[in-house]
Amino acid sequence: MFKRFIGTAAIVLALGATLIAEAAVAPSEVHAASNMVPDYEVKLLMNPSTTLGSDYKLTSTVLSAFSMPTTVTKMNVAFLDTNAKDIYNNGWSTRIRKTEGEDDFELSYKKRYTISNNDINAALTQANNDGFNSGDTNYEAQVEWGYQKKTLSITRSKSGSKSGYSGMDLPSISDARSLMINNAPDKFNNWLSSGWGVSKLQSSRYFGPVLAKRSIGKWSGMDLYIEVWPIKNAAGTGTEYVVEASFKTTSATTASTKHDELVTYLQSKGWLLAQDSLKTQLIMDRY
Repeated sequence: MFKRFIGTAAIVLALGATLIAEAAVAPSEVHAASNMVPDYEVKLLMNPSTTLGSDYKLTSTVLSAFSMPTTVTKMNVAFLDTNAKDIYNNGWSTRIRKTEGEDDFELSYKKRYTISNNDINAALTQANNDGFNSGDTNYEAQVEWGYQKKTLSITRSKSGSKSGYSGMDLPSISDARSLMINNAPDKFNNWLSSGWGVSKLQSSRYFGPVLAKRSIGKWSGMDLYIEVWPIKNAAGTGTEYVVEASFKTTSATTASTKHDELVTYLQSKGWLLAQDSLKTQLIMDRY
């Protein structure tokens, strides 16, 4: 009986030692990566009938109000997608852009999330659930803050070059496909299934291009950008000019305050177009 007790005690002691040893080497609790921290870009539409002259350039009054020079920076922009707009309809935009003065083409892969009920954190959490978190420094998060609507965009930007092109020319669609496919990030490529993104780019075409012009000035101590986008009109018979004023900040409070101040200022000048900017949607719809 005594020997049985000794044996049982030994087993208990050995088991206890094992549990203690396992506890000592047990992995620490794994914490999910935190949400991305966005910056903010306020975008407000200006009325082209009151801000553009007969030459479709910003009037001298607008330039003077924001201390803008008469010189502009040109940007040639197009999106790649299938005829069925599979990429756009799944919340992505794949864009190629040539900016005046830059040698390479800028390639961007942007995922958009709707911000409902002004809940930016909910959109950031949704993006986190899709794998876009603070641990991935290759992507940039931005809240696009329009007249009333807000959208979260998560963007991966890359650059690429192709010989044989000069000035503001965009590459041929075959060369553009090649650039976008060779630089496609994994999250885009494997969005719905392995290789999904590349397969869509392989059968993509251009939506655009649009040759936009950007003016840079100052407002309320901040850099202010005004872009003029000549976009094909709905009937396809002419051109509709989209004029957009914007500024960027890392502060949500600044974005909110200055958004309202800029709305008031543009209204006082008769320059505000009281609706949200939908440049990308217009291009996807009309080209």
